[in-house]
Amino acid sequence: MSDNSTTQWLLLPDIFHKPAVLQFDQRQGSSDGGALLLKAADRRYGLIAGMADCLRDERQAGKVDHSLKELLAQRVFSIACGYPDANDAARLAADPIHKMLLDRDPGAGRDLASQPTLSRFENAIGVKELYRLGEALAASVLQRHAERLRGRVRRVTLDLDPTDDPTHGAQQLSFFNRHYDTWCYLPVMGFVSFNDEAEQYLCAAVLRPGNVTAAAGAVGILRRLMQLIRHFLPGVCIRVRLDGGFAHPELLDFLDAEPGVEYVWRWPKMRC
Repeated sequence: MSDNSTTQWLLLPDIFHKPAVLQFDQRQGSSDGGALLLKAADRRYGLIAGMADCLRDERQAGKVDHSLKELLAQRVFSIACGYPDANDAARLAADPIHKMLLDRDPGAGRDLASQPTLSRFENAIGVKELYRLGEALAASVLQRHAERLRGRVRRVTLDLDPTDDPTHGAQQLSFFNRHYDTWCYLPVMGFVSFNDEAEQYLCAAVLRPGNVTAAAGAVGILRRLMQLIRHFLPGVCIRVRLDGGFAHPELLDFLDAEPGVEYVWRWPKMRC
């Protein structure tokens, strides 16, 4: 290793007889060039703009350096590039590619928001805004596929799947889950597929405490998704697929009462 953290010495004896020095300390360099494809996709679908419209900015205008849309875009693009923590903003704020993603000049443009600004932004989002963000995501997916299939949709299949998200600290609502044998959150994901297509598309993601059952909140999620499906794809048959963890009387009663809905449960193999 060299005497500074941005330089690594690599010895390649099969190629060179002397050490090769590779330096990655150029300020205008970036390793996230592929993120420009994400920018192109968002321009086509308008997802970030649609979700930003769900947020209310109650900050003092004279003290604002970054709009809510910019903060949302910064977090979305950072997470998509593999930087899940707001702490990553300390080294990404001046990254030329990430500045281009927010329509700023990669060199002379203003740096992106810092970690404290991003943390305040995330903590300021309330329950009602989260609900509207969820609706915006689902509506974007369903509208896009309604336009793609142009009235050829006969059946929409809804799948709900819980998944463990292990935690590594004292995060709020992190609990020990006996089934997954870890401290975690237990978010539930919603996916839609159309007709007999194998491809599934994420349309809902709800974060939940780590100690809830699979069926917790499922009725509300399904009700919201069904309303949107009937709005964008009127007259289609809706099929709901769930595993055994969702077997709950309240959920069964809800599905039985819904017109034009069929549902199937997958049960684990019983051992004698």
